[in-house]
Amino acid sequence: MLNWFVYIIEASDNKYYTGITTDLDRRFQQHLTGKGAKFFRGRKPVKFVYTENNHDRSSASSRESQIKTLTRKEKEKLF
Repeated sequence: MLNWFVYIIEASDNKYYTGITTDLDRRFQQHLTGKGAKFFRGRKPVKFVYTENNHDRSSASSRESQIKTLTRKEKEKLF
C-alpha cells in the first residue's frame, strides 16, 4: 500500500491549493512547470504550508475534500 499525502500549497497570489500525492517533491515540480492543476495557470506555487501523511488513496481523497470545505482561517489553524 502506498503512502499518500494531503497537502496545502501557498500560491504566488497568497491563495491556497489543496491536493493529494504519493510524492510531494514530484508534485510540487509538476505544479511549478504547469503540468499540475489548472489552479496554477497564471500563478506559481511558493511553498508547502501543510502536509499530512499515512493515508491510503481513499482516506487522502476524503481528507482533501474535508480541507477544501474549510475557510481560509480554518485552514491556517492547521499550520
